[in-house]
Amino acid sequence: MATMNDIESYLTPYKYGKPILAPSGIKGEFDCYGADNARIFRHHGKIYLMYIGFDGEGYQTALATTEDMVNFKKLGVILGKDKASKLQKGGRAVSCLLCDVDLYGNRNLIKVDNKYWLFYHAYPEVGYEAGSAANYVAWAEDESLLNWHCTDEPVFQKGNAGQWDSGGLYSMWVIQTHDGYRMYYNGKTQLNWPWLEQVGMATSQDFVHWKRYENNPIFKVTPGRWDSAFACGQHVLYDSRKKRWVMFYCGYDGKTHAMEGVAISDDGIHFEKHPEPIIKSGKRGELDGVHAHKPCVFYHHDTLYHIYCAVREALPEEKERFGREFRCLTIAASKPFEY
Repeated sequence: MATMNDIESYLTPYKYGKPILAPSGIKGEFDCYGADNARIFRHHGKIYLMYIGFDGEGYQTALATTEDMVNFKKLGVILGKDKASKLQKGGRAVSCLLCDVDLYGNRNLIKVDNKYWLFYHAYPEVGYEAGSAANYVAWAEDESLLNWHCTDEPVFQKGNAGQWDSGGLYSMWVIQTHDGYRMYYNGKTQLNWPWLEQVGMATSQDFVHWKRYENNPIFKVTPGRWDSAFACGQHVLYDSRKKRWVMFYCGYDGKTHAMEGVAISDDGIHFEKHPEPIIKSGKRGELDGVHAHKPCVFYHHDTLYHIYCAVREALPEEKERFGREFRCLTIAASKPFEY
């Protein structure tokens, strides 16, 4: 059985300390109030990043590219809000793309039926994560990755009343297996705060029809600990060197700071948590002084990079542009930065 004796290879102690993608602060722009929830991959030899922006009314998903992991070129919004949709008018937020999930692999996109596949969650109401979100799928046939076709109806929805995921869904993480597809999904116990966020699992043959695992949730909060309210944001990769699964995740106690954790597994179902966060929130006033959460991990040039959403209190002169907080994407690495 996998044990937590060796997690050194998953640690990224060197924080960049600056945004790699920041909110624009420009009214009307998709990312006026925040940049959030990164998903990184390779495509035709280039490194791409999908992420979400918040404009005060809802989420939209955008695409960017980089050569050095700290300087990103924005390519524009690829999943906008659908104001005509009853279920998606609150915005579309990327969850993941179907790609190689070897921690040390190429992380290239995987084509199925000659299409690239993107999974996202969408909100039915206008506002910040307003209403019970559901999960959807989109596909692209052209190589630019700028034109995606979205399903009108959800492919996966919240659980029945009284279930651990009956409050709504957040991000999903889909991997290809030898006999189909496995989804790790983030559900919450009830719509209104306070709630618990935990991770469940489902399987499918076609991305559309999903069967819940009978022993959900597979990844639970830890009472009395730093992840006692949230154990979510699941980013599941296969460590081909140690022959085990690794889950990078977000933990939150509901009161203080959201931070990043790690867990390992032999089978990708039963995970053992490292007891302490591997990326902690910073000091007050630092870029991640409030939260350091929502993992996105990528191995490049013999360095492990951990992109995450950093949140600090907005400065008095920033509040008109950004609101009460400054929410951006930043990065930490296993080696010191040389930029």
